[in-house]
Amino acid sequence: MTAAVSTTDTPLNASPARGSIGMSRKLKAYLALTKPRVIELLLVSTLPTMIFAQRGFPSIGLILATLVGGAFAAGSAGVFNCYIDRDIDKLMHRTEKRPLVTGEVSPREALVFAWILGAASIAILWFGANPLSAWLGLGAIVFYVVIYTMILKRRTAQNIVWGGAAGCFPVLIAWAAVTNTVEWPAIVLFMVIFLWTPPHYWPLSMRYGEDYRNAKVPMLGAIAGAKVVSVQVVLYAWAMVACSLLMIPVGGAGWVYTIAAVAAGAWFLYESHALYKRAQGGDVSNKGAMKVFHGSISYLTLLFIALAVDPFIGSPIIGG
Repeated sequence: MTAAVSTTDTPLNASPARGSIGMSRKLKAYLALTKPRVIELLLVSTLPTMIFAQRGFPSIGLILATLVGGAFAAGSAGVFNCYIDRDIDKLMHRTEKRPLVTGEVSPREALVFAWILGAASIAILWFGANPLSAWLGLGAIVFYVVIYTMILKRRTAQNIVWGGAAGCFPVLIAWAAVTNTVEWPAIVLFMVIFLWTPPHYWPLSMRYGEDYRNAKVPMLGAIAGAKVVSVQVVLYAWAMVACSLLMIPVGGAGWVYTIAAVAAGAWFLYESHALYKRAQGGDVSNKGAMKVFHGSISYLTLLFIALAVDPFIGSPIIGG
């Protein structure tokens, strides 16, 4: 771990001399460090949760503060992750073009950028929303950087299970921004994403198993066979869908959310069982795994779109 947290400015591999790249390329490199695709996925859950908590649209100012603050928090965590993991990123084809590996951004520059983003995120959430959402934003950064990246990722195959909890914080931040508290519906949504993370990420780690083995990162999809991984995907998928239905009695969700949760859940369970069937039959190709990976993104997107629409159309199924 000492090599991972070194503050030297020496790139890990051959790289362009500092200052030799244009401003546009430099800005794109900084953006790439924040892992914008991950931020997009996290924000998919933020605005719908705010709308559901408000039972309508919150103020534009509150929405912007929460989205920007949340994006900066996720970006800060992503940059810290790239900084700490730059030694293993150079060993994996999936990550070998990250800016800290290519030398487009130096480790020192990345570290400063991470701290600036983190500080800005806390300030924006604190003054634009409320202190509770800011503390939750800080918790998300610390959890991802310390618990997942520094402690769990290189030590246990359960890394993404517990470390993935950092990706669940946006729903808590969103709920707290609107209500200034964390209530049971927010905890249910937290658990939905928590249970969603393994069937989302483990199929991807199957696809890039060789990368993780080369870097000696014990992702379950890389160190266990397809039969073992497919069983875990099915179990977590069932738990996730069951948890999503708790929003009906606990959160007062209406028929729009209910239909989406049942339909999208049934579809994702079908895909998970299809992966299991192929794996148990000896098919170790990555095609089915990536289908589940992409399907998990579609599932979560549909579920949270329904959550956002529900307050305007669907009356509560229970107690309505």
